[in-house]
Amino acid sequence: MDIKTFWQYSTDEIFGHLNCSAGGLTSQQAAQKLAAMRSGQKKQSPLLQDVKLFLSQFTNPLVLLLVAAVILSAFLKETSDVFIILFILLFTGILSYIQERHASKAVEKLLAVIKTKATVIRDDVPKDIPADEVVTGDILTFAAGDVVPADCLLIESKMLHANESKLTGESMPAEKKPCVLPQATAMSQRSNILYAGTNIISGQAKAIAVLTGSETVFGGITAGMQQAPQETAFEAGIKKFGYFLMKITLIICSIIFLTNILMGKPLIDSLLFGLALAVGMAPELLPAIMTIAMSHGAKRMAHQKVIVKKLSSIQNLGEVNLFCSDKTGTLTEGILEVHAVIDVSGNENSYTKQLVFLNAHFESGFTNPMDEALTKMQNVSAEGYVKLNEIPYDFNRKRLSICVAHATEQLLITKGALNNVLQVCAQVLQADGSVVNLNDVKDKITTIYKEKSSEGFRMIGVAYKSCTSANLTIADESQMIFAGFVLLSDPPKQDIADEIKSLKNIGVDLIMITGDNKLIAAYTAQQIGLQNIQVLSGEETQNLTADELSKKVTGVNVFAEIEPQQKENIIKAFKKAGNVVAYMGDGINDVNAINAADVGISINNAVDIAKEAAAIVLLEKDLSVLTNGIIEGRKTFLNTIKYLYISTSATFGNMFSMAGASIILSFLPMLPQQILLANFVTDFPYMAIASDNVDKEQLNYPQKWNISQLRNFMIIFGIHSSFFDFITFYALFKLHEGHEALFQTGWFLESVFTELLILFVVRTHKMLWRSMPGKGLIILSLIAFIITITLPLSPFASALGFVVPPEKLLFIITGIVLAYIITADVLNLIFFKRKTVKAAA
Repeated sequence: MDIKTFWQYSTDEIFGHLNCSAGGLTSQQAAQKLAAMRSGQKKQSPLLQDVKLFLSQFTNPLVLLLVAAVILSAFLKETSDVFIILFILLFTGILSYIQERHASKAVEKLLAVIKTKATVIRDDVPKDIPADEVVTGDILTFAAGDVVPADCLLIESKMLHANESKLTGESMPAEKKPCVLPQATAMSQRSNILYAGTNIISGQAKAIAVLTGSETVFGGITAGMQQAPQETAFEAGIKKFGYFLMKITLIICSIIFLTNILMGKPLIDSLLFGLALAVGMAPELLPAIMTIAMSHGAKRMAHQKVIVKKLSSIQNLGEVNLFCSDKTGTLTEGILEVHAVIDVSGNENSYTKQLVFLNAHFESGFTNPMDEALTKMQNVSAEGYVKLNEIPYDFNRKRLSICVAHATEQLLITKGALNNVLQVCAQVLQADGSVVNLNDVKDKITTIYKEKSSEGFRMIGVAYKSCTSANLTIADESQMIFAGFVLLSDPPKQDIADEIKSLKNIGVDLIMITGDNKLIAAYTAQQIGLQNIQVLSGEETQNLTADELSKKVTGVNVFAEIEPQQKENIIKAFKKAGNVVAYMGDGINDVNAINAADVGISINNAVDIAKEAAAIVLLEKDLSVLTNGIIEGRKTFLNTIKYLYISTSATFGNMFSMAGASIILSFLPMLPQQILLANFVTDFPYMAIASDNVDKEQLNYPQKWNISQLRNFMIIFGIHSSFFDFITFYALFKLHEGHEALFQTGWFLESVFTELLILFVVRTHKMLWRSMPGKGLIILSLIAFIITITLPLSPFASALGFVVPPEKLLFIITGIVLAYIITADVLNLIFFKRKTVKAAA
């Protein structure tokens, strides 16, 4: 048997080949198969992963060049400098590796919380297991919204449609049913199988898993290609700015190297100095800082019941200014209650109540709040009724039909969206039991619909007819009798008005998108406290171009009667209008909108395909959880950007000044190992930036990547830093002319002190004493400060080129550093004042 072409075989043949049955595997069989499957998978060992991560810390081209240079110098002359430089580089790499490894392990644990599940039959009992634990021979059951975990052969199905666009490119759902097909059947025509990676649109099914993992069609495609995740605007900006810094660094260092050579300084010393200078100027910790900041953010967000699936989405979450959401369960309690079941006279009707109860009782699709409410109704019973068949719900028909038998009577009962139910009706049941033509009472139905909708009730229609056969198709939903309405209430959440206000206070506006009619939508919007309510219906948007829609949505905060495909267009229109949009959805019909949003959000009990599409998953469907998540996203964004501002202020200024001094002086202003040591000591506290405190004022508005502002900051603070550097050079040169070691020691101390202290200035937009840093930042900075003070006194001082500085020099350096920090604090306040006022406005 060629198991790769299993669509040509019957289910019995597949059962025999895989040694299983329709009753599913036993737990023991499944465990054995899972162990065999995993042993055959090509998976990197944890040790190899750790080694690769460690080596990746040294892949920076500048670092590699420096390593090559020091190795070359070791061959050319005996020097302890070689080992000192290599030791500093190694220690820096170890520190970065430990932080990144810890971050990645933390993220793995968080993602395990929201693993996709699959329903299998084990030991003759349905059981939910992680999708990646499905093995060949497993019997799976599927319902709308499920993601298919393996290539499966259908055993049975009912009105089954699957989305196979990932594989076939066909946008329309593919109809699926059990059969045997020729071996040569094209992929898009294999109607008897379900492919791994696709998802169920509608209907139910039972199937056997035949191929798993890389053996599946989808696995075979992805195994040969590594698709890079989509780059966010923040990541693109970081990369662009990184290249900009790299160019400046290489240009400056090349000029310095050539100048030193022309001035007759030793080749190796000049080369090591230039490369060490390049390493010092480059923001080499940026990848580690970003990873650490995002993973710390993800951990903090997990405590707020927000699970981040894609780390890069954290920055986008911090930029969000519009939050789009359905109303049910997010803005309302999501627990529907049956207010009444009425006929076309507007009165309670026991027969209509019995009909809709039977429909909900026997329905076998995915659980939903509506059916749960209907099955809890009193004074109704399914006793004596037998279910014969079912036509499942789908998002095109918006109806669900059940065929039941009772004594000699056989009924087809349909419930669904009112207009969609009326479409298949020809007659209407009256209060006295008689039936009349639908057209005779259509105005009456419309009046009741508008009246009850304006009171905030969600309404569905109920219809029925006698039928003679249980073999039903969608075509049988015709010539039915309209039995009446079900009035459902879903009250707003208790604190929803305050939560919407909290979102507004942090610069995020709520946009409600619902399938309910305009009257219900407007009523709900008023109840939840939305201000300046403007409602736009799906019908009003459907014929608009993308440009027209982007203009039309401006100012609209309620969208009603929206079809699933229109949600995506609305999200794109808001984005086109210049907004950063988050969208939250939990159903099959939300997937396209989730993908279209800057930040796609779902909830943990959403259908599988919605969770797969989302970048962020909420463990609770609650706006307060989202508000906290946005604030944590902004903290992560701000803490990441701090590193760039710090590294482009004192670091860039110091290195630029040092480059200039090396041209003027007859000796190097700092030895290569001293440059690297200064870089290491000042990088040490940066590891705590990820958990640093953030000023509350900066959390009150969306944060956006601004490369032009960063460049301006670099120029202004670089010049400011260089000004004080040259004052230091002048003092050192005048006091200790010709004393190389003392000059280098003094410059090392001033350079490190200014970089350690500027961190506390740049981390806030306020005066530095009015903003409390994080404890980790304070502790690591103190450690770095103590290390710097003790280095000239340590046993390693002579090897590093340090000497003990005189007291007079220490007083001068202290004065220069204090003047630098005071003026930098004022300059920082002026620089960010205009930006903060503008953003807050």
